[in-house]
Amino acid sequence: MSGKALVVAALALCLCSCSATRTDKRYFVAFSQCNNAEPYRAAQNALMTQLFAAYSDVKLAIADAQQDNSKQVAQVETFIRQKPDLLIVAPNERAALTAVMGQAMEAKIPTICLERDILQPNYSTYIRSDNAEIGRMAGEFIVDYLKRKYGEPKGKIVQMRGLLGVEGEINRNGGAKAVFAKYPGIRMVAEPVADWIQAKAKDRMTEVLRAQPGIDVVYGHNDPMAIGAYLAAKELGREKEMAFVGVDGLSGEAGGIQKVKDGVLAATFVYPLCVDKAVEIGNRILREPGFKPEKQYNIDATIVTPASFGAVPKKR
Repeated sequence: MSGKALVVAALALCLCSCSATRTDKRYFVAFSQCNNAEPYRAAQNALMTQLFAAYSDVKLAIADAQQDNSKQVAQVETFIRQKPDLLIVAPNERAALTAVMGQAMEAKIPTICLERDILQPNYSTYIRSDNAEIGRMAGEFIVDYLKRKYGEPKGKIVQMRGLLGVEGEINRNGGAKAVFAKYPGIRMVAEPVADWIQAKAKDRMTEVLRAQPGIDVVYGHNDPMAIGAYLAAKELGREKEMAFVGVDGLSGEAGGIQKVKDGVLAATFVYPLCVDKAVEIGNRILREPGFKPEKQYNIDATIVTPASFGAVPKKR
């Protein structure tokens, strides 16, 4: 073989080798989920699995922290040792996950903080929706409801709170209260904590109903808690005296959107899963050398009421 032929052959071999390297690249994506038991979290998992399944070169692993900070920290530490190409974390609580996510960043692992924040910006990017805005929207809807009911903004509200100290709980609470503070005729008569769980909300609402003779609105920080409150009221024959408002707006038979259609909820606020954006940005991190994501991406929330389906809201 001539020298020229040897060079050509060598180049061809190099090109084939490089091509094989590119096409044979496998990516490991690790997702630390705070609690698979919540319907919102299950929907996140399902969508992430579906979207990454479209990429044959991506292996996705999901760990369930079961609403346990220590377990989630340990799971993230395990992922760090496995050196994933991308780490996605939906923190259970802000303070508990801050340090370990900092460890991931120190290990040069691209890290997406999904939908719940932490105390320090220990992430490559934070993908979220504005919970304070959702709280404000819920507060304004409730004020309008009370105006329609009484001709003026007055009434008694029960707020069913999520896990205390979590960004969603803090800001869904604060956003709504900032609205209610403008109207002295509106009173918050109870604020039980149900940790996002429907069964807990049902128990807490039963206790509230036994102590409170008149309630106008129940504002649940998520749909399962609002539905749990409704079920408690229904057992005592009191569900028609009050309106139930939730957050999440999931699809499906048990989701908040269907519960609005069924007349169980007076409104829900679609809290975006944020997963599609996480997969989009995550893929760019994996596949585009030099890509630097924005530090924060905001996804808008929307309201769903019976009017969204052309229905007239039920009078209570």
